[in-house]
Amino acid sequence: MTDKISFKIINKLAVPSILAGIIEPVISITDTAIIGHVKTFPTESLAAVGLVGSFMSALFWILAQTKNAISSIVSQKLGAQKIHQIKTLIPQVLWMNLLLGLTLVLLTRPFAKAIFEVYAAKNKILDFAVSYYNIRVFGLIFTLITFTLFGIFRGLQNTYWAMFISLTGGLINIVLDYVLVYGISGYIAPMHIQGAAWASLIAQFVMMFLAISVFLRKTPFDFRLKWHLHPEIKRFLSMTGNLIIRTIALNTAIFLSNRYATSYGKNDIAVHVILTNIWLFTTFFLDGYADAGNSLAGKLYGEKDFINLKTLAGKLVRYSEFVALGLALVFILLYKPIGLMFTHEPTVITLYEQVFWLVILMQPIGAVAFIFDGIFKGLGWVKFLRNMQLLATFIIFIPVLLILDRFGLQLYAVWTAFLLWMAFRAASLWWHFLEYFKSKKYDASVKH
Repeated sequence: MTDKISFKIINKLAVPSILAGIIEPVISITDTAIIGHVKTFPTESLAAVGLVGSFMSALFWILAQTKNAISSIVSQKLGAQKIHQIKTLIPQVLWMNLLLGLTLVLLTRPFAKAIFEVYAAKNKILDFAVSYYNIRVFGLIFTLITFTLFGIFRGLQNTYWAMFISLTGGLINIVLDYVLVYGISGYIAPMHIQGAAWASLIAQFVMMFLAISVFLRKTPFDFRLKWHLHPEIKRFLSMTGNLIIRTIALNTAIFLSNRYATSYGKNDIAVHVILTNIWLFTTFFLDGYADAGNSLAGKLYGEKDFINLKTLAGKLVRYSEFVALGLALVFILLYKPIGLMFTHEPTVITLYEQVFWLVILMQPIGAVAFIFDGIFKGLGWVKFLRNMQLLATFIIFIPVLLILDRFGLQLYAVWTAFLLWMAFRAASLWWHFLEYFKSKKYDASVKH
């Protein structure tokens, strides 16, 4: 019997996915680090980029759920050897997402000031946030198309294409960040925060162009639209809807964390931006194994190979925990230098050093949550994901934040709430997966 879930097979999907996944937070970290060292209003600029980055990430995560839904459908059809059945579904999904991206640009750009006032931004921070967002918002369209194509690639059991495209986009963004923010004497005038926005936008466009090129050359799909709706569109929309509700609940927690951090003062929001960027980097890093779980679990589910599916979960948790503990060790060893990478403002650094340990504690807990997130998406168990995320946000995160805030713990309140929020997600998903196999809802006699 062929080992379908060997270390080699898992890492063949996970490692490229890790490299592809960390590019988005690397882009955000690059913007943050470069802006945090400008000479004019560095703290206000850092806060503004962080708020916009948080809002953009919220929109990306909501929109990107189409990626997870289509990846699940493609991988299950691949496992069942019925990939031909969804050739007309793919272009319908892509054109729907293009219209969705355009709609969001038109709905949010005119109200940028009002949006960031809701985050409690004001004065210079508000001005900088609006200026930055009015450019970066067009990246919603590019990134939505790119993420959807990445989901199709992942469903086809290929994460190398996304890795190549993401690394190219990340390199372009980093180079353009330096050039456009600081300028080149005698050639390009410094563009400050707007330069960072243009750098990200150009990188996102290049990534979309490359993804479309690979899609047309390397997959059995195309953009030719059939007006008769595909039979799977209902399942796709149902999965996407549940994942969007889940993501809205997730982003409610992130929004509240930003609002409370902003209300504590400019130093607190600056530190919160730094911690959020580090946390998101590790999240996308650990998501590499979650993406492998998504892809392989969907394929095994399509093949009805439940024995290997259970084994897959155990292996992924072990591998992901190893990576998470490695990240935690790096953070401990480089505790202070990591903060100095973002800013040299003494008050910001002092506050960062007081709170960063909570982010370190989240690493091994988050690893479990992300693995089962990925597996459940591959299996299509999105209703349970939705319900647990709603409970985590409204029963755990918000009450903990409100209670600890009343005691004046400020950023400690925010990140303790995140820690317990993540612990609930990890425990509930792991428990449900184990209970599924105890309940005999699957045919354990299936041999492959």
